[in-house]
Amino acid sequence: MKAIIVDDEKHVREGLILLADWAVHGIDTVMEAEDGEEAVELIQKHRPEIIFTDMRMPKRDGISLLKWIHTAGIRSKTIVVSGHDDFELMRNAIHYKSFDYLLKPIEPDILNETLERAVKEWRDHRRSEAEEKQAMNEVKPRYWDHLLSTLCRQSFVPPSAEKEFLKEHGRSLVDCEKRIAIFSVKPMMRHVFQGDLELTVFTVMNICNEWLRSKDIGVCFRHTHSDDEIAILLWDIDDAESRLRQLTERIYQYSSVQITMAIGTISTRMHEAYQAALAIHYGKDLTGKAAVVSKIERKSEPPHLFDYAAELKLLVQAGDKDKLSSKVLMIMDALSKKEGLTLARLKEWDDQFSLLRSNWLKEYGISLERKPVESDYWGRDGSFLVDRFKEDKRKDFLELIDCLSNIRYQKEKNPMQEVEQFLMKHYVEEVSLQEIADRFYLSREYISRRFKQEYGVTITDYLTSVRVEKAKQLLSNPYVKIYQVAHDVGFQNEKYFSKVFKKHTGETPAQFRQSLAQRQMEGIE
Repeated sequence: MKAIIVDDEKHVREGLILLADWAVHGIDTVMEAEDGEEAVELIQKHRPEIIFTDMRMPKRDGISLLKWIHTAGIRSKTIVVSGHDDFELMRNAIHYKSFDYLLKPIEPDILNETLERAVKEWRDHRRSEAEEKQAMNEVKPRYWDHLLSTLCRQSFVPPSAEKEFLKEHGRSLVDCEKRIAIFSVKPMMRHVFQGDLELTVFTVMNICNEWLRSKDIGVCFRHTHSDDEIAILLWDIDDAESRLRQLTERIYQYSSVQITMAIGTISTRMHEAYQAALAIHYGKDLTGKAAVVSKIERKSEPPHLFDYAAELKLLVQAGDKDKLSSKVLMIMDALSKKEGLTLARLKEWDDQFSLLRSNWLKEYGISLERKPVESDYWGRDGSFLVDRFKEDKRKDFLELIDCLSNIRYQKEKNPMQEVEQFLMKHYVEEVSLQEIADRFYLSREYISRRFKQEYGVTITDYLTSVRVEKAKQLLSNPYVKIYQVAHDVGFQNEKYFSKVFKKHTGETPAQFRQSLAQRQMEGIE
């Protein structure tokens, strides 16, 4: 650390140098200045952490020096050393954030105690600044991710965003021609990073931004509206495709995964550049080997799942798994040959299947949600596994056959009797209406209505009655504790069990046991 003593009297400067324990406080350099002008030059050059200054000096006095230090934003701790107990001088010292005001002659203890406090406060402030800077560095990438992602979805660029981008990157978001490239990190997430999405994104973005900064051609950001999507904004668009191929090679060297980037057309508008890239991203052939795709070759109209709806429905209802499997694979082959598999086609297939499934199940009077499953169709090298995709879609239809078969079986038997048997078997457990609906492939509303029609009570009341009757049997054994009875019939709380039992029988469990014992004694007599 460095310190400077500013005083026009040499003996005062020498006295401070002798009295202060500089080394103890971590100060290894002490400079001297005869007046404020000399001090300004030394402070600008050496940036001392501690400044001692007199108030009344020739050329430039202490007040002027304090004002300059304050205006220049210098973080040093200033300690005024003055021979004048003057209110006006003290007021100025306070106004310009002086750390302390010491009167000459200075006692060594007071000097060192003040110096110790000043050094500590400077270090605390420096530590606080470092922590704040670190926090800002951590937040900044997320800020840019959010800002650039928002600009991908809107045509208006706020002036504040333009100003911040110009300050950060030296480029205009509004005027410069730009292209955007998009790619997914899914191919490497599972095989390289064991399914850790955040680590995947962090690593890939570091690789991309390090390379982009070295070329000064663009910036990489995470699209916050899509979990696995990384976007690259290129402001240097000359030979952009060739440069991106170099970047994919850099990623491959690290991960051994070949990714495919979709790059859109040139535009001065951020959202137009992004939409162009997005269309190519969703329309590119997943089975292709190109590292960078910039256009889509349209082929003949591919088949739709809806085109085969009637035929597929008959096979599902007939339960013919062999013919259904063959038909689904035939459709998939036709899809692959005519247009190739694209992200858009994958989503369209899934949407159409969900709609067909929902409609077919409704014909049986049920509404059964299809639980979303995150499928992984990417190989270790980043290639799209067509056979795995086809097998997955074939299984969707086979599971639908099993589902309808179970439903028919349940309808042939009395479904409410099945529900009652289930309750009798699982009365100790916390059984929800949703669990029952999922088990019997029926809607919650249907089960509630039909069960009350057949048994005259709700499922909850019926379950409670079963538990109370089971509790009566257990209470007949005087050696079983009441809290154990409560637990054995499905109640976790003894007080709540007693309350429910009394509501149904008119007696608490203890009273019921006592009455039962009394009746048994009377029977013996």
